[in-house]
Amino acid sequence: MSAPELLVMLPVGVPWLLAVALALLDGRKWWVGAFAVAGLSVSFVSLFALAFEVVGGETVTVVLGGWPEGVGISLRADALGVVFALVSVFVILAAMLYEVFLGVRWSAFPALVLLVAAGLSGLFLTGDAFNFYVFFEISMTASFILTGYREEDYQVRGAFIFAVVNLLGSVIFLIGVASLYTITGSLDMEVIAERTDALETGPVLVVATIIFAAFFLKLGLFPFHFWLPAVYVGSHASVAAILSGALANIGSYGLLRFGADILPRELGIGAVVVMAFGAASIVYGALQAVSRRDASEVMAYSAIGQVGYILVALAIGGPVGYAAAVLYSVVNSLNKGVVFLAAGLRGPLVGAAFAVGAFSIAGVPPAAGFLGKLAVFKAAIEGEGGLVGATLVVLVFVGGAFSFLYSFQIYQRRYLRPGGSSHDPEADADLVKATPGSAPARVLVFALALAILAIGVYPEPLVGACRAAAEAIIGGGP
Repeated sequence: MSAPELLVMLPVGVPWLLAVALALLDGRKWWVGAFAVAGLSVSFVSLFALAFEVVGGETVTVVLGGWPEGVGISLRADALGVVFALVSVFVILAAMLYEVFLGVRWSAFPALVLLVAAGLSGLFLTGDAFNFYVFFEISMTASFILTGYREEDYQVRGAFIFAVVNLLGSVIFLIGVASLYTITGSLDMEVIAERTDALETGPVLVVATIIFAAFFLKLGLFPFHFWLPAVYVGSHASVAAILSGALANIGSYGLLRFGADILPRELGIGAVVVMAFGAASIVYGALQAVSRRDASEVMAYSAIGQVGYILVALAIGGPVGYAAAVLYSVVNSLNKGVVFLAAGLRGPLVGAAFAVGAFSIAGVPPAAGFLGKLAVFKAAIEGEGGLVGATLVVLVFVGGAFSFLYSFQIYQRRYLRPGGSSHDPEADADLVKATPGSAPARVLVFALALAILAIGVYPEPLVGACRAAAEAIIGGGP
């Protein structure tokens, strides 16, 4: 087995094996959490190394267990999948480390987090539509259990809502995958892309609509957003960071892979509809966020608005539009990870970190969020032009202005008032009091904020990787 093939297997295999082992142990012990952090670190480092193999346009394929391709579990890594896997595992690693510092309160927590990481890595690195569904279910099932972490009433309610949505999204997506197999006779993504291109548009368009609806639901786009605020607000800080900064990438990646890559013709036909959903989500999410007071609730509605930019870029299409969609997805993951982790802590360092994450969401330079907004601006001008392009530019500008407004409001309420309190008992209920582990947790969140600033100051590596991901889509096939 070559080194690149080993690098593809490690992000899936290491957390999976560790999850099985740690499930038998008491995850509340610090050393069990340390093993989980170590396993996630191995996954992250292997993905980072793999990125150097695939950013140049290479694709690394390996079939597990020595089975022939098309029979065994096929892993196929290209720039698009590796970029999404890398940022997702990074956010999960930060959330796991954050919880270890503060003290894990569930024995199953480390194993569940590892299962989420294994499922997401497999999902982003698979070349088979059915395996995509299997890994999708692994990550979603583990996440459903995590939403009830600490077992408060509001967290259990959020877990129930998430379970219902998970079941609905899974059924819709499975129907779409089964339909793809029916009309193409294959589950291999490359083969599906080739055969659907030769079929009549009508049947394929129906299947594409089913699949897109499943990902719209997962993203929490307006009007599919009904589940998202309750789940994000009801989740513990580290869990909310995983849900918003890692798990939500399933929707973005799914639309890019199944839409732009496998079903580009159908995406082009529905581009106006996709753009309309994106624009509606930007406006709705911004208006709702401005009207809220609790930090987690504001950021939950903000998440609805932010994914709208990804859809707008996706609808514009082409190398510029796809690169903008990937870049915005990556930056949005980092932003959400920082703000949700910071929302559970107090202190000047945390306030500074929250400010960086929140204003990065608003697109204020030099934070990395400015790159995302700029990329969508560029895509709107170059990809559309004319009245549509001008309308999109205005939309992005107005959405950014609202983002700045609600970011400043929540920062003022939570961190500028005496004692760092929002004067709302419910909003302050989950804040971590001064404990021995809260200091390193604050430092961790602050370091993540510095990373966002560093990317904004030196964006070339990330921009290059996102362009390579877009080229992987245009080049045809995962």
